[in-house]
Amino acid sequence: METTEKYDAVIVGGGAAGLSAALVLGRARRRVLVIDAGSPRNAPAAHMQGFLSRDGMAPSDLLAAGRDEIAGYGVDLVNDTVTRLEQSSGGDFGSPLEVSYRAHLSNGPNVDARRLLVTTGVSDDIPDLPGVRERWGRDLLHCPYCHGWEVRDEPLGVLGTIPGSVPHALLIRQWSANITFFAHTYELTDSERRQLDARGIKVVTGEVARLVVDDDRLTGVELTDGRVVARTAVFVRPGIHPHPDGLLAGLGCRYDDTGFVTTDGTGRTSNPGVWAAGNVADPRAQVITAAGAGSAAAIALNNDLVQADTERAVSADHGLGAAPTTS
Repeated sequence: METTEKYDAVIVGGGAAGLSAALVLGRARRRVLVIDAGSPRNAPAAHMQGFLSRDGMAPSDLLAAGRDEIAGYGVDLVNDTVTRLEQSSGGDFGSPLEVSYRAHLSNGPNVDARRLLVTTGVSDDIPDLPGVRERWGRDLLHCPYCHGWEVRDEPLGVLGTIPGSVPHALLIRQWSANITFFAHTYELTDSERRQLDARGIKVVTGEVARLVVDDDRLTGVELTDGRVVARTAVFVRPGIHPHPDGLLAGLGCRYDDTGFVTTDGTGRTSNPGVWAAGNVADPRAQVITAAGAGSAAAIALNNDLVQADTERAVSADHGLGAAPTTS
């Protein structure tokens, strides 16, 4: 599609990280666009926890408030999906040598930007079992720091699926003494079994068939042999991967061995005009962490633009024409 809009910064992803960055850049009087596909990771959760002054707030309410705030500073927002990012050089932004970026959208015109910030989060790989997706974020949970307090002292289960499942169970033991580890498809080592035994965590072997739900509440875990173990909530450590996969690869951004883009302390990637913040770069980031990372990335991005603007002005003042930026 024809490119019709040009921005100082385009932010791909409108969650806590993206909106926080947009707020900073809008207040810095930059022309900013946020592109959001409208599928936040925490959408199934009724509440978010551990965000100082926002503890217990619905995730949708936080995003709505953030959208209202950035609109007050002239930030544009479109509900769309970015299908591809590309880099180009040209004079679209006043300097023939300054690198620029183009975001290709599914349903709208392409947009150009001097700088990019990607905050698209992650996708969770959860077990393909009956009842799992329906209960995800409700009483099938992944983060005890997000949900542990709400199910404290209840009979809890932990589903063994991937490496790290046992440490996850040992962590959840902090919130309840009544923990059952469902080995499912996970093969316990002797050392792991000793750790679970030492912490009083019961181990149930055999594959899980489904989650048992009664009156819209999880009541137990059924195994393939017909056994049902009563539980009121089940935790699982999901596999996670950046969403969408490979969006930054076309820009030459480096990834680590787990598939996450690598950044410096400000969120800058190996492509000097591209930043990443939130779960897309830090799989451990919670909402409050992601918001802080978005703010830090926005400050660094704006400082980089200030440097580019200064170099352009100095070159023009001396009649040298446009000079390349050092970014």
